[in-house]
Amino acid sequence: MSYTEVPGARVPIRMWADPATVEGVAMQQLRNVSTLPWIQGLAVMPDVHFGKGATVGSVIAMRGAVCPAAVGVDIGCGMSAVRTSLTAGDLPGDLSRLRSKIEEAIPVGFSMHDDPVDPRRLYGLPTAGWDDFWGRFDGVAEAVKFRHSRALKQMGTLGSGNHFCEVCIDGQGSVWLMLHSGSRNIGKELAEYHIGEARKLSHNQGLVDRDLAVFIADTPQMAAYRHDLFWAQEYARHNREIMMALFQDVVRKEFKKAKPTFEQVISCHHNYVAEERYEGVDLLVTRKGAIRAGSGEFGIIPGSMGTGSYIVKGLGNTASFNSASHGAGRRMSRNKAKKLFSERDLVEQTQGVECRKDRGVVDEIPAAYKPIEQVMEQQRDLVEVVAKLKQVVCVKG
Repeated sequence: MSYTEVPGARVPIRMWADPATVEGVAMQQLRNVSTLPWIQGLAVMPDVHFGKGATVGSVIAMRGAVCPAAVGVDIGCGMSAVRTSLTAGDLPGDLSRLRSKIEEAIPVGFSMHDDPVDPRRLYGLPTAGWDDFWGRFDGVAEAVKFRHSRALKQMGTLGSGNHFCEVCIDGQGSVWLMLHSGSRNIGKELAEYHIGEARKLSHNQGLVDRDLAVFIADTPQMAAYRHDLFWAQEYARHNREIMMALFQDVVRKEFKKAKPTFEQVISCHHNYVAEERYEGVDLLVTRKGAIRAGSGEFGIIPGSMGTGSYIVKGLGNTASFNSASHGAGRRMSRNKAKKLFSERDLVEQTQGVECRKDRGVVDEIPAAYKPIEQVMEQQRDLVEVVAKLKQVVCVKG
């Protein structure tokens, strides 16, 4: 489908979803965002749903301003995936050992490494700029500097919620490794600190929603936020790089006889800010639950833990600010999913997948998400499908 334009907004709200199916509270959030004086345009992805301040699945283009709540608290959250030389026939019938080995190598939930991971000890991981990256930590907000040790130990960890590591198989039988994570606790604390600072500024006092507080260009507050924002986005990228290296190491050890090799890793943020230019205007483009889908650019759009995911190439649709959805998108809250579904439902909906099937992950049950095929159909003018993947192992936080 092509987009529908929402009537009555101050700037164009282009929607790649059926407006009739979008929650009323999410529609109100979109209208609230459109009232901001700095807004240039708003694109809404088919996985759109209610979020804090701004909807998840929205692309917000601003001129000379940025809204930290519109990035989300997990700055730089995103995906990485790589095709391996392994095929489905190389996998054992019982995948429980493989799942256990992944969980041993990559801490999940609130766990972290006992000692910081040394990237120089990981095979094939580029380390250029590593010391410079950590050197720039000295410039982050004073309120979170005491988290340095924790940030070091959390680098290369999965986290919880909808974050995951998966072993998948594509339509040709090739085995892929895929993971989803972000900037861990340090990104969350930086986001919350700057959201609080933005709320104090005088130009934000009359907003329809105080969560939409912005920083304005050429101010000390914007400069401080940009430093911390881009540092946290880089942290998230490094976090995924280290996890992927650890993941590949597990696969090398578990499949020694097959001598697996790996193609180039595909990686993309889906909670972040980028400086981009459209129609001759320099803009700060915030993607909250959306990936960049410039012409020919690879991206990853995951479904739920029991359905599958897509590797895509962007079509460079400027009406969407070169964007596409970041996944299937939730169709109900975590609390509602826990009330509505049981462990038995989870077992039924994740048949054929080696994964946790306990009460602790019922909120991630496939039925809590929109159908990924429907989401893909609604954005045919944004991306083309390169490969469809089906998970056989899923490690959840």
